Amino acid sequence: MKRDDPVIEKDVVLIHFEDSPAAFARVESITADNKKDWYRVKLLILAIPLHPVTWILKEEYINGCEFTMDGRRVRLEKVPYPHDSDENLTHESHNHDSSGNGPEDGGPGGAKVIRFPGKK
Repeated sequence: MKRDDPVIEKDVVLIHFEDSPAAFARVESITADNKKDWYRVKLLILAIPLHPVTWILKEEYINGCEFTMDGRRVRLEKVPYPHDSDENLTHESHNHDSSGNGPEDGGPGGAKVIRFPGKK
């Protein structure tokens, strides 16, 4: 299904293989291919290690229509950017030390420090 909000450079997409989410990728560039109505889409697969790929796709495939690759169904889904909302931000400052870092429950700008398990 084609989306109203087109995929552009620097967008993050979720790559689906055979109807299952498989990997996230950042769109590095979209340039016209020699073949009419096709585009070279350079993706950076966000895995360890990072993996750059270039796929040649039609506009509708870039924007969410299903296509096949090596006989497998593939679909790109644009991932919406998670904008910060005012309700998640605290504008009060309390107990900041001289480094600008606050206590664990209200660091700079009211941010909360979240510790990794097992770390002190």
